[in-house]
Amino acid sequence: MTSYRVTLARTGASFEAGADQPLLRAAEAAGVALPNSCRNGTCRTCLCQLAAGSVRYAIDWPGVSREERAAGWILPCVAYPCSDLLLR
Repeated sequence: MTSYRVTLARTGASFEAGADQPLLRAAEAAGVALPNSCRNGTCRTCLCQLAAGSVRYAIDWPGVSREERAAGWILPCVAYPCSDLLLR
């Protein structure tokens, strides 16, 4: 299985995330706490900004506007890594 390194800019904490696992689940498995609530891309509690790297979504359009996506905002509860990531 392919996995990627995810680093949190604010704390410097990092964890491994498999390409087949949402970022939130990977963080929890590694003992890294991220804000969350619904876990399905609608509440936006986990909204954070992607400073480097790329993600994909298994659902067509999670709760992030086109403009937010262009500015790098993602929802870790439904985002899957496609590369190493830096999250703000």
